[in-house]
Amino acid sequence: MEGYALITGATSGIGLELALNFAKDGISLILVARGEEKLKELKSRFETDYAVDVRVYAKDLTKDKAAEELYEAIMEEGLQVDYLVNNAGFGSFGRLVDTDLSVEKDLVKLNVLSLLEMNKRFVKPMAERGYGYVLNVASLAAFMPGPVMANYYASKAYVLSLSEAMHEELKHQGVKVSALCPGPVKTGFQERAKMQKTPASKAFMMEAKAVADIGYLGMWRGKAVVVPGTFEKVIPVLTRLLPRSLVRKAAFLSQQE
Repeated sequence: MEGYALITGATSGIGLELALNFAKDGISLILVARGEEKLKELKSRFETDYAVDVRVYAKDLTKDKAAEELYEAIMEEGLQVDYLVNNAGFGSFGRLVDTDLSVEKDLVKLNVLSLLEMNKRFVKPMAERGYGYVLNVASLAAFMPGPVMANYYASKAYVLSLSEAMHEELKHQGVKVSALCPGPVKTGFQERAKMQKTPASKAFMMEAKAVADIGYLGMWRGKAVVVPGTFEKVIPVLTRLLPRSLVRKAAFLSQQE
């Protein structure tokens, strides 16, 4: 396996655990995140522990042209990306009329626009070679509207829809596209989003490693949608069966203390 695994949001949480899975399988890494020092630490650790080549790029993908610059830098290095993991993303908490517009715009830039550009730039060469794997990290939020996290839920609905469409478009060209849709995960996500940790969310929080392991296996199996957790698998079914009015009210209540 000479191709590299490119992982965004690679220095913590699900992204870090996915990077570990690739490294353990002897797949070289391209790690992308905002923190340069943390990236350098991981490069040294992975190269020592797993004897894989690791390239690191400190990029803030909310910035204009960041994804383009990343692509060009990787192409200049002559690196072949056979595995693409779009994990970088964040959420915001509060009624949409009350949240900061600049934060909401950055959320869309990262969760939607940069993910779109990464897929556009890196997946076409995979299809031309007839080989590749894509794992777009969505969320259970993708299956329903999300009062008090409206923009985040909407962004993940985009990721899920895009991934499922790409799955159908590319499956006969040797490229497997999967959407990973976890529920609440024990990461720094809640703190960055300034979320209240409700009893409901605490009760069903999964470890990042467990989510990453399930997502990694689902990617290799070519599953279009990967939902970690037993209880979590019920949610997509319920959202199709229940009236939309009830689904959005339930989503709103789940965020309350």
